[in-house]
Amino acid sequence: MADILLKLNTGVTIPALGLGTWQSPEGEVSKAVAHAIKVGYRHIDAAYCYGNEGEVGEGIKEGLAATGIKRSDIFVTTKLWCTYHTKVEEGLDRSLANLGLDYVDLFLMHWPIAMNPNGNDDRFPKLPDGSRDLLLDRSHIDTYKDMEKLLEGGKVKAIGVSNYSKKYLEELLPEVKIVPATNQIENHPLLPQQEIVDLCIAKGIVITAYSPLGSTGSPLFKDERVVKLAKEKNTTPGCILLSYHVARGSSVLAKSITPSRIEENMHVVKLSSSDMEALEQIHKGGVTRYVYPLFGVNFGFPDKQLDTTAVQKVGKENIVEE
Repeated sequence: MADILLKLNTGVTIPALGLGTWQSPEGEVSKAVAHAIKVGYRHIDAAYCYGNEGEVGEGIKEGLAATGIKRSDIFVTTKLWCTYHTKVEEGLDRSLANLGLDYVDLFLMHWPIAMNPNGNDDRFPKLPDGSRDLLLDRSHIDTYKDMEKLLEGGKVKAIGVSNYSKKYLEELLPEVKIVPATNQIENHPLLPQQEIVDLCIAKGIVITAYSPLGSTGSPLFKDERVVKLAKEKNTTPGCILLSYHVARGSSVLAKSITPSRIEENMHVVKLSSSDMEALEQIHKGGVTRYVYPLFGVNFGFPDKQLDTTAVQKVGKENIVEE
């Protein structure tokens, strides 16, 4: 799968398979990144919020040295965190310094909500009641416009968004000059998000799927349709779930620190239309979203239309920040 390329609206290509680094254990990230590059991965995904860009950068340096390939031979993505929406270039510069790179191939807005840049924490500032310290008067559109300016300096080759719903993307597109190159979203057979996927396809925006296997211990691994296809194609349920995204024309992030699993994830299989129809049946009993930070903001996802005031006051337990 590492040699399958998708064309972005900028004219360059992005490898369909990327190595994800979210929640990878401290001390293991650099080894995983280096190994991935050594065995053929050419797409590495990072983010300031993950707190491990330094290790990602070390792994990239080691991987490049071991393989003899150039920096330009790999595609590196990182993301602007919410506390840097009002100081976009500073956010980029911090990431570049962490990664030890002069530029990134893709810079994404991690979530379309700003948090207080002068709050009580660099990444997760809180108010006295425990809720997140948000800048509700800062529009995600203004943040994106500031990201557009970065393209002039050469420190980013492309910009895009992450965790955008149809509602948010429809707000953004009429107001900006540059169509996002990608929209990185949680995506798997239990959460196909067809509404936003279809809009992105229509606008020439590549979908990148994160959490493609669901969550740790995901029921997707035991779903009879996934297991049946894995047996038929002599592969693993994980490879079926990754291949699902390639069949949809998306890029996909596979996260692992285990060398054998990193290598296993490269083995894409061809899925027929009937195979895809079987996988599309999985969400018919209801969708499951595993990643939804408690910002207390309605991001427009159809499955999350609820009382955001109540959500805002929930504590930090079980919060995930992809």
